[in-house]
Amino acid sequence: MAAFVYEGVLLFGVLMIAGYLYSALTQMRHALQGTLGLQIFLFVVLGIYFIWFWSRGGQTVAMKAWHIKLLDARGQAVSQARAAVRYLLAWLWFAPALLAAHLSGLKSGAAIFGILFAGVAAYAALARLHPQRQFWHDVVCGTRLVDARPAKKPAA
Repeated sequence: MAAFVYEGVLLFGVLMIAGYLYSALTQMRHALQGTLGLQIFLFVVLGIYFIWFWSRGGQTVAMKAWHIKLLDARGQAVSQARAAVRYLLAWLWFAPALLAAHLSGLKSGAAIFGILFAGVAAYAALARLHPQRQFWHDVVCGTRLVDARPAKKPAA
């Protein structure tokens, strides 16, 4: 979960730059105009970020910092297609809570954050039900997160 939070901090910068680029390219003058286009653009930017890193080394910047690596079920590198499916299914962390917030008509940022936090916590808790403690999107995709700490050198 610490890597998850750290990833969010790093992605804040990525999304800020991408949002600025989008608003400059589309000459967006008001924050409420073109929000659907911006959301789709940011979804694609996030997809490129994750698919790129997962399929080229199996680690995002945050995963490197926390020594976590993504592999397929055979212990091999993840293909771009598998990384893309994992990216889409990883939205299960957020989609149910966001849908519930939308359907209930929540407008308060605090209420939306609360339901989103509860949804993420519930999804993380579901991993406890799996025998290998895997997240459900990893089970479906045939991927797994492994410890990637460098081997300790024997004392001389």
